[in-house]
Amino acid sequence: MAKPHKVKLKVYCTPVGFHDAYVAAPSQKAALEAWGAKTNLFGQGSAHQVTDEALTKAPLAHPGEVIKVLRGNDAEQLAALERAASPQRSSEKKPVEQREVVKPRGAKPSRAKLTRVEEALEALKDRQSKRLREIEEQERQLQRKRRELQERQAEELEAAKERVEAKRTDYEQAVRDWADEA
Repeated sequence: MAKPHKVKLKVYCTPVGFHDAYVAAPSQKAALEAWGAKTNLFGQGSAHQVTDEALTKAPLAHPGEVIKVLRGNDAEQLAALERAASPQRSSEKKPVEQREVVKPRGAKPSRAKLTRVEEALEALKDRQSKRLREIEEQERQLQRKRRELQERQAEELEAAKERVEAKRTDYEQAVRDWADEA
């Protein structure tokens, strides 16, 4: 028997607020799914693979689970918060090609079609179960009829054998009587 193929896990990291989010996953795509990312954080340079053994230990112990680790101490986080609260504005405008284009989000996708097919699946399961129960009941009825028929046939067969035996006895007696007459 062939041994199952073991998937090699890699550890990936991305910043989330004042935390780093680590995940052990077989691919970048799987890591993005674990983080719930809607964009390619690796392509943007926001996520990367981690090879430091001390940082990979916890994620490898819990594959697929996002492990958040606080980044920096309280003083460093407060300093970063102050810098973020009062950003220095540049008098230069970014060239058009460097500006981020933010597309407006559309409406949330409707779950109606999924709900309909899930309900259809449940209805199908119910119909199939009901039909199987009906067939099982028919099988029980047929088994009962078979037992009754076998019992009746056995009784009829026994009665017929008794009649044959009685007629055989009568015949053999008649043959002896006939032979004695001669």
